[in-house]
Amino acid sequence: MTFRELHAGQFVMPNAWDAGSAVLLAAAGFPAIATTSAGIAFSLAKGDHTLPDGASAVSRDEMFARVREITAAVDVQVNGDLEDGYGAAPAQVADTIRLAREAGLAGGNIEDYDGRELYDVSLAVERIAAAREAAGPSFVLTARTDGQLLRTPVSLADSIDRANRFREAGADCLYVPGVNSPETIRTLVQEIDGPLNVVIGLGTSTLTVADLQAVGVTRISLGGSIARAALGFIRRSAEELATRGTISFAADQIQQADLNQLFARSSKGER
Repeated sequence: MTFRELHAGQFVMPNAWDAGSAVLLAAAGFPAIATTSAGIAFSLAKGDHTLPDGASAVSRDEMFARVREITAAVDVQVNGDLEDGYGAAPAQVADTIRLAREAGLAGGNIEDYDGRELYDVSLAVERIAAAREAAGPSFVLTARTDGQLLRTPVSLADSIDRANRFREAGADCLYVPGVNSPETIRTLVQEIDGPLNVVIGLGTSTLTVADLQAVGVTRISLGGSIARAALGFIRRSAEELATRGTISFAADQIQQADLNQLFARSSKGER
């Protein structure tokens, strides 16, 4: 089934940050995986310092170098976290989409937030239209509007309006992160004219896959949640070793033989 065809039903799409995490997620049987800009940022360094998550932290070249490693490692469809398209101008967004296709991505998200504020809605629509033209018929374009993540969120009606404008401009899937109420998500499903992506695992949200699919959500992603959980495990392990001198955390490790067998397989066609 193609990535586009998956959007006619409901599916879960967890997020990887390197080839190893991608292989593990694909081996679990998910029909598609995504990249996470947060997870990739946390695993990179520039010179003598590590990187936080954020639109300007990781360059487009650095991001696509990691994306190519991920798409080469697995034979499932991969959706890319493409930030705001790495530039305000519609032509820059179009260039990013062309690079995404060349990197082997089946789809990608474009945000309407530049790291400081939302793009003016007219420009945001132009950016999605340019992305659609560059995407071609098979690439699944997701338009993400970040108004609910602002320190002072915009009205839900504004986010819905932006999503529907992006749909008219050619977006295949819509994404409104920052909404955690099942009732509000149901409203999004009903009032947005297109498939909806919802992210789970952020903050203290207790939403489950069943909760979201029951209200009609098409695609469920996890953003950087798995990457952050993995880093949380590393910190807890380090604290246990440093303070108690014990290694109870080792009970959760995957056996060396299992990992060798999994990672020794060909990246294509043998999973």
